[in-house]
Parts: sequence; C-alpha cells; structure tokens
Amino acid sequence: MSATHIVPKKIYFAVFAALMVFTAITVAVSFVDLGPLNTVVALGIAITKATLVVLYFMHVKYSPRLTKLVVLSSLFWLVILLVMTMGDYVTRDWRTYGMNQPHSAPYGIERTIAETVNL
Repeated sequence: MSATHIVPKKIYFAVFAALMVFTAITVAVSFVDLGPLNTVVALGIAITKATLVVLYFMHVKYSPRLTKLVVLSSLFWLVILLVMTMGDYVTRDWRTYGMNQPHSAPYGIERTIAETVNL
C-alpha cells in the first residue's frame, strides 16, 4: 500500500524563501568579524538549510518511519566519522613533527628554489 502525500506549492515557495533568507544571512554574517564564531554561525545556518532541504524537498517529513531511520542512521554515522577524524587530528604532535629530521629536499630534488637563488 503506497500512501502519497501531495505537498501544496505554497509550502515549497515558503521553504525556498526561507532558504534564500538564510543565504542572505550567511552572506551578511560573512562580512562581520565574529572571531572564532564565524565558523560556528556559518555551520549552524548550513545545518538549518540542509535540514529544510532534506525534510521538504526530499520528502523525508512525509516519508515512512523506515526512511527517517535511514536518514538518522546516516547522520549518526557521519558523527562517528567526524569524531574519529577529530580524535586523530587532536592527538597529533604538530609542533615536533619533522624537527629531528635532517633538512633534505622532498622527492629527491637536489636543490630547492631558495637554494638556487642564494647561489
């Protein structure tokens, strides 16, 4: 049994208008220096816009529970991957990487451009 849900056009236009407003907000905020909060605000707006697209344009809001479960499972998997990536990134010792290595040119290049100019 397939249940179809016909969404009125005014909902699509309202969602489109909301996406355009969020895009304008993103552009306006990009010109304001919020320090480290620039990224947080931009990601918050992007997540809101993505949620609107998934819910209305991909019809997840009116889909069966199995479809919603698949969407939530994929988001959970994305969170796991991001946590693992950030765990790797945070635990690296960036300040001492390569300090005990002899100075040599990469990939077997005998002289770098700086060495050639200083000849």
